[in-house]
Amino acid sequence: MGVSIFDKISKDMGPLGAISHFGHHYFSYPILEGEIGPHMTFNGRKVLNWSLNNYLGLSNHPEVRKADTEAIEKYGLSYPMGSRMMSANSHNHENFEAQLADFSGNEDAFLMNFGYQGIMSVIEALVDHRDVIVYDGDCHACLIDGIRLHKAKGGAYYRFNHNDMASLDLNLRRATKLSSQNGGGILVITEGVFGMTGQIGKIDEIVELKQKYDFKLLVDDAHGFGVLGENGKGTPEHFGCQNEVDIYFATFTKAMSAMGAFVGADANIIKFLRYNVRSQIYAKALPMGYVIGGMKRLELIKSNPEFRLKLWDIASRLQNGLKAEGFNLETTNSHVTPVYFNKDFTQNEVGNMIIDLRENLNIFCSVVIYPVVNKGVVMLRLIPTSMHTHEEVDYTIEAFKKIRAKLDEGAYNFEIPLKSEIYSN
Repeated sequence: MGVSIFDKISKDMGPLGAISHFGHHYFSYPILEGEIGPHMTFNGRKVLNWSLNNYLGLSNHPEVRKADTEAIEKYGLSYPMGSRMMSANSHNHENFEAQLADFSGNEDAFLMNFGYQGIMSVIEALVDHRDVIVYDGDCHACLIDGIRLHKAKGGAYYRFNHNDMASLDLNLRRATKLSSQNGGGILVITEGVFGMTGQIGKIDEIVELKQKYDFKLLVDDAHGFGVLGENGKGTPEHFGCQNEVDIYFATFTKAMSAMGAFVGADANIIKFLRYNVRSQIYAKALPMGYVIGGMKRLELIKSNPEFRLKLWDIASRLQNGLKAEGFNLETTNSHVTPVYFNKDFTQNEVGNMIIDLRENLNIFCSVVIYPVVNKGVVMLRLIPTSMHTHEEVDYTIEAFKKIRAKLDEGAYNFEIPLKSEIYSN
């Protein structure tokens, strides 16, 4: 007799679900309330928030709020109805695509409803069972899931060590041999900025390998779009190799503080994707409010370089200050700021450290544990924005010094308070 899938689930909730019994709404699925910005309300108190991807502060920019409001008043949240292929295309959708293509340095672009679903479907559409994928080992889950779709079609793939060009070279050699036997091609997948570690992908060095191997390059630039490069056009502009990135993908959920995504490439490739990306063909079109609001956000990114400069000023002050105090930021060379505590923590120590940080020091940041990072490592991930101030940076550094001292003293090694004791509502 078989086993019920629900019985299996009840016995194994997964590594993150296993701790949900005491952490829901606090350590996981927390509820932040109030206007999006450095100060929000959590658990009944105001906290200094370092956990929002509102990189350029556009979420509450008055021109953005005005454009969003007017678009919703005019079109509501439903228009256009249906999929774009069947009934829901618009001049605004196509105008936005043209603007995104021009800004990102591509011949054409294709709008998508979501970043996660979008990039999965792009990968699935681009490659068939004859092709070989070679991908960076630190790629985001959405890219891994896209590769799983390739695997489901019988396609091969190779993983190269994170940002390791010798490892990439080795795996390109393998992929070249296999793809030649299969009669297929090679797709290399990496990220512009790796969102967890903050390390910029070595796009320039990957591009150099095109002189040695025949492959196409897909870059997921979710965290680089609007932030990196002289004009904020992303990681390819940062390295001066926009013409060598074959498939450029970015979401609107970071620098643009919105919903949606786009893929940019040569016009013929975009035409192919429009007619083959299943998550768009069989889904409702991006609502008009997001399209019109997106165009306003892109306009502001292009016309206000000071937003980007302020972000980098805050990020530099935060990272330099933490490093000066001996904190380990490992390999970040972007605005994303991971702070690593390398110790074999008990669950109680991690939990009590976060409670102290949030309840007593009034600082909210994301805590990252295994399986996202290695066992024995805890990462506190700080996301600087153009809306933060020098004073807030300096306060945060002092707060981190306090929690580190308590960790070193073993002051957090006691039973985590009951939920009722740490929840004020």
